[in-house]
Amino acid sequence: MEELEIVVDHPAGLHLRPAAMFVQTAASFDADIRVRNVTRDTAFKNAKSSLDVMSLQVSEGNTIAITAEGEDAGEAMDALRGLVEGGFTKEE
Repeated sequence: MEELEIVVDHPAGLHLRPAAMFVQTAASFDADIRVRNVTRDTAFKNAKSSLDVMSLQVSEGNTIAITAEGEDAGEAMDALRGLVEGGFTKEE
């Protein structure tokens, strides 16, 4: 299992557009991907569910933990790390 902790520096945190991008990215992989808000000490939720991700109430400056398990777990973690560290901008 792959695991990562990262600070969300986007002004909207993981709400609306950033959350949708996060879920869309997670859903593009076969791996079982889970995410939790370390700052608020939440339980792990399904990273492929918009409702689950929004329920974490991730604000700017919060730390999230992401886990991924499965064949493409490493690729999934790299993609999600890049998305969060890149400020939720898509490379065109």
